[in-house]
Amino acid sequence: MTLKDKLLADMKEALKSKDSLRLNTIRSVIAAVKNQEIDLRKELQDDEVLSIVTHEVKKRKEASALFKQGGRMDLVEKENREHAILQAYLPEQVSEEDLRKRIQEVIAETEAKGMKDLGKIMKALVPEFKGKADNGLIKDLAGEYLN
Repeated sequence: MTLKDKLLADMKEALKSKDSLRLNTIRSVIAAVKNQEIDLRKELQDDEVLSIVTHEVKKRKEASALFKQGGRMDLVEKENREHAILQAYLPEQVSEEDLRKRIQEVIAETEAKGMKDLGKIMKALVPEFKGKADNGLIKDLAGEYLN
C-alpha cells in the first residue's frame, strides 16, 4: 500500500468515525498531494508524498510556535494535535545520538574543516535522513561540530 493509499484509507476511516480534526488534517495533505500532481502532470511516488507530509508537519510546528508567541493556547493545542496525526505518516525519526554519530563520520569522510564546508556535509546527510530527521536539526548539529 502506497503512502497516498494509506492517507485515503485513513481519511475514509476518519470520516466514518466522525473525527473531524483527523479528517481535516488528512484532507489538507491529500489536497496538497493532488495540487502537486496537477502541477507536475504525473502521479507522485511515495518519496514525493513523504516530502509533502514532511512539509505539512513543518508548517504545523511553525504555526504552533507563532500561536504560542501570540498567546493563543487553543490554537497551539490544535496545531500540536495535527502535528501528532501527521507524524504517524513519517518514518521513525532517528535519535539525536545516532545523528550526531553519523555527522561526525561524514565530517571525517569529507575532511570538512569549517562552516565553509557545511554544504558538503548537508549534501551527504540530507538524502540519507530524508523524512527521518529535520534538516534544521542536521544543520545545527553539523554547525556545532564545524565551529
